[in-house]
Amino acid sequence: MPFITTTDGSEIFYKDWGIGQPVVFSHGWPLNADAWDDQLRLVASSGFRGIAHDRRGHGRSSQTWHGNDMDTYADDLAQLIEQLDLRDAILVGHSTGGGEVARYIGRHGTSRVSKAVLLGAVPPLMLKTEANPDGLPISVFDDIRAGVLADRSQFYKDLSFPFYGANRDGSTVSQGVRDAFWLMSMQCGLKGALDCIKQFSETDFTQDLARFDVPTLVAHGDDDQIVPIGASAKKTAELVKDASLKVYPGAPHGLVGSYNEDFNTDLLAFLKA
Repeated sequence: MPFITTTDGSEIFYKDWGIGQPVVFSHGWPLNADAWDDQLRLVASSGFRGIAHDRRGHGRSSQTWHGNDMDTYADDLAQLIEQLDLRDAILVGHSTGGGEVARYIGRHGTSRVSKAVLLGAVPPLMLKTEANPDGLPISVFDDIRAGVLADRSQFYKDLSFPFYGANRDGSTVSQGVRDAFWLMSMQCGLKGALDCIKQFSETDFTQDLARFDVPTLVAHGDDDQIVPIGASAKKTAELVKDASLKVYPGAPHGLVGSYNEDFNTDLLAFLKA
C-alpha cells in the first residue's frame, strides 16, 4: 500500500487513482479515505487524478500519541502534496477535512493549489463563544468525548443516524451505509479520535479563510445535524474571497443517494470550470 513518511516518522496512507490534474480529498472525523471512494472514481474517470489520504490516527495511517492537532494535520497534507510533487491541485475537504484544507492554506498558502471545495465543513468555528454566539456549546462536544470513551462502537452506530439523516421521516439510508460508517470509524484509534474532537470543535479558522485566494466552492446541506449550516458554510462563504455557496435543501451531513449525486454533478462542473 502507498504511504508517505512525515518528518516525525509517521506513515500516512493514501490512494492515488487516475491521471491528470490532481484533486486531493480530506475526509471527516472519524472516517478515512474510503469515505471518498465514489468521488475518487468520479474524478479519475473524468480526466483527473484523485488522491485521498487517511489522516494520522485514522484508518491505515500511523496512530500517533502526539501530533493529533490541526496544524500537524495540515502539515501532513502539505508533505503529501510536496512528496507527490502535486501542482495546480484542487483541494476538497468534508467536515473536519474542510478544516484541514483551511489550515493548510492558512499555513502553506496556495502556490500548489488552484481551487478549493469545502463540503459540510467545520470552519470558521464550531464552538459557541462570545464572539461566535451561533456556535454549539462545549457540552455538545463533551458529550461526544464521553460517548467515545464509554462505548465507542455503540456511539458510532448511533452517530450514523444523524450523520446521514437516517433519523428523519422518509429517509432511505440503508443499513449498509450505516455499517460502513461504523467500520471506518472503528479504524480510528481512540487517542486520535479523542484528540480530533477538540481540533474540529475548538479550532478557529477565521484567519485561515482570509488567506484563500483561489476559487472556492462552499457546499452544505441545510439539514446538517452535525455541522449546522448557519455557523459554518454561510459564514465561510462571506469570509472567503471568490467563494460560491451551494445549499442542498434537506441534505444531511453525510451525502448519500440523490444528495450525493447532486454534489458529484456540482463537483465535476466546478473542477472543469
